[in-house]
Parts: sequence; C-alpha cells; structure tokens
Amino acid sequence: MNRLLALVLTVVLTIGVVAATSPWLVKQVNLGLDLKGGFEILYEAQPLNEGGKVTQDSLRETAKSLERRANKTGVAEPEITPEGANRIRVRIAGVTDEAHVREILKTPSTLTFRSMVGCAEGTSYCKTELTGTDFVEGGAGYRMTTLGGYEITIKLKSSSKFGEVTKAIAALPAGKNQLAIYMDEEEISAPAVSQTINSDEAVITGNFTREEAKDLADKINLGALPLKLTEKYTQSVGASLGKLSLQQTLFAGGLGTVLILIFMIVFYRIPGLVASFTIISFIWLLLLGFKLINATLTLPGIAAFILGIGMAVDANIIMAERIKEEIRSGKSILSAHRAGSKRSFLTIIDAHVTTIIAALVMFFIGTGAVKGFAVVLLLTEVVSILTNVFFSRFILSLLIRSNIIKKPTLLGVKESEIRAL
Repeated sequence: MNRLLALVLTVVLTIGVVAATSPWLVKQVNLGLDLKGGFEILYEAQPLNEGGKVTQDSLRETAKSLERRANKTGVAEPEITPEGANRIRVRIAGVTDEAHVREILKTPSTLTFRSMVGCAEGTSYCKTELTGTDFVEGGAGYRMTTLGGYEITIKLKSSSKFGEVTKAIAALPAGKNQLAIYMDEEEISAPAVSQTINSDEAVITGNFTREEAKDLADKINLGALPLKLTEKYTQSVGASLGKLSLQQTLFAGGLGTVLILIFMIVFYRIPGLVASFTIISFIWLLLLGFKLINATLTLPGIAAFILGIGMAVDANIIMAERIKEEIRSGKSILSAHRAGSKRSFLTIIDAHVTTIIAALVMFFIGTGAVKGFAVVLLLTEVVSILTNVFFSRFILSLLIRSNIIKKPTLLGVKESEIRAL
C-alpha cells in the first residue's frame, strides 16, 4: 500500500509540476541567431600602433568593450567570446538595425583622461589632457596598500607632459581638480589631483577592492593598446528565416518524439509507458537546465537535444529488453526486474560515459557551434542518467512491487516465449 501511494504521489506531482511550469520554461529559453535572426561576425584583432602586440588580456578586454557597446544599442544578451590568439566571435540575435550595430562594434575603444581646465561653468571634463597613446603599453597595474586596500599604478611615456597636466589641474578649486578617466564616452574613474606630479608613474588611490583595481587597470591597458578589428567572416540570418527554421525543427523533433513514444508503448507495454513518462521528465529537466545555465539554444543545440532523446530511449530499451530476456528464461517478474536492471546498468552507463568523453573533447577543442553542441550534449547525458536510468527504474520498481504488473504480457513477453525452468 505504501509503495502504491508513493507511486501515485510521484506520478501526480511530476505531471503537475511539468504541466504547470513547461509553458514558462519554454518562454525562458534563449534562442540563437539561427533561430531568432541576427548576425555573426568573426573579427581578427590587430594593434592600432606599429610594433604593438595583441595579448590575451587586451583580447578579453576588447570583448568586454564590445559587449558594453552592444548592450548600449539595446541588444539583449549578445554572445561575444575571444577565440585563439587574436580573434573575437560576436553573435547577436534579434537585431533590427544590423548596419548600425556593426558600425558601433568595429570602432576601436578609445581611452582619454579629461579635466575641467578652461571649461565653461556648468560643464564638466571638457578638455582631453591625455590619450591611450601617452601611456606605456601594459603599464597599468595594481598593488595592495598598507591599509589593506588596493591602488592602481600607471606608467607614462613622458613625465614632463604629465607634470604640466597635473600642475594645471591641481590649481583648480576643490571639487574641480579631478583627472577623469573615460573609456569611449563612459566615465570609469575620476581621481583628484592635489599636487604637481613630475614622474613617469601615476598612482590612483582610493578604497578599491582587488577586483575593482584589476578591472580599472585592465581598462587602462586596453586604452593604451587599442585594437583594430577586421571582419574575417560574417553571417546574417533574417528574422523570418530564423523563425521558419525554428518551426520546422520543432515540428520534426516533436513528431519524432511522439512516434518514438508510441513505439515504446506498443512494443514494450508498461516499461514503454514508464519510458515515455521519464522521457517527458527528461525534456522538462533539460529546459530547466537551459534556464539555470542561461544557455542559448541554436540549431546544433537542438540537434544535440534530439540526439539526447534518442539516447534516453536507448537506455530504456536496453533495460526493457534485458528484463524480457530474464522473464523468457523462466524467472518471476520481480526476479527478472532485479536481474535485468542490474545487468543492463553497466551497459547503459558505459554508453553515457563514452558520449560524455566525446562531448568533453568537442567542448575543449572545438569552437563556436561545435562547443555549443557539446554543452547541450553534456547536459542531456547528465539529465538522461538521472531520469532514464535512476528515475525510470524507481517507477518500474514501484509498479512491480505494488503488484500492479502481474502478467508477463504487460512487459511485452508472450506466455509462449517463456521457457520452463
């Protein structure tokens, strides 16, 4: 009786949660540009100044700068990632004015130090005193102070020029004696200048945390080595084409899933019904996983999604066939379930582990769509083990131990196929 109650509660709660939350989860899934429309660009980064170098830090900061610019245009969740030694891949979905966004993205970031010297009343930081080219490449760093905070150090190319600038600013009244740091048109810091600094090293003090100090130093280094971006590859997908791709893919995937579930129920009876129930749970958990990791679903991702459903079905088939073989050998339903579950477990786990290894290789070696495919495939394997290995066995065990399944035919085995012991 307790097992029957546990079975009913498990099934009812699972169906209730899946039915209540599925529409919301579907709406929360982020769609890639091949499904929503948009564009993808692969940039090659080169230093603007002769003799400059492209470093991993400058590449990462350039990617962050591109993301900030894209966000300012109203783009939602741009996907911008550094690749290799000197490339940045940009994927932006749902863009209405592609030309405008692309023009903004390809302009190099500019670092300027501005003051209020000679500014009209009511205006602020109207005069550009220094630019990124006035600083030594990679010359910004940070260090801990005796009070436990952090300060930023910057090396300049000309101590005399810096002395003239700080002398003019230090002469301004309090509240106006700042040398503001701008990245493009965004103010990122405005340290005060209290005296003339005739040195090739500037120090920005303040109550900075380590993360804040590193972020500011990285931005200054990026401005001292601005990168020129050249388009090496571009792809545009219209909104209507992306919508059509999504509709056709979902229709094909949905039809295939329904046919598989029907096949499982007809051929394997109760185990097939359990498999159909756990596969639905599997799909729901995948959607939840997409939401939790904030994944972007693309056509390769959907391919991995459907491949995962196929492997989930395969796990159930292996267990069901093993149980049928045990029943045909003359064992009782309970004994056949125990033996079949035990003997099929390692086979199923081996299949999942080999797929996980292949997905990890694709993730660490591949780029772009290959890496996205690998992420979804890894997620499907983890969820499949939870639902189609452990959860399906749990449900089938409750059914058998509750004496609901009493005839071998309910497990897809004919009486004539059972051999006498």
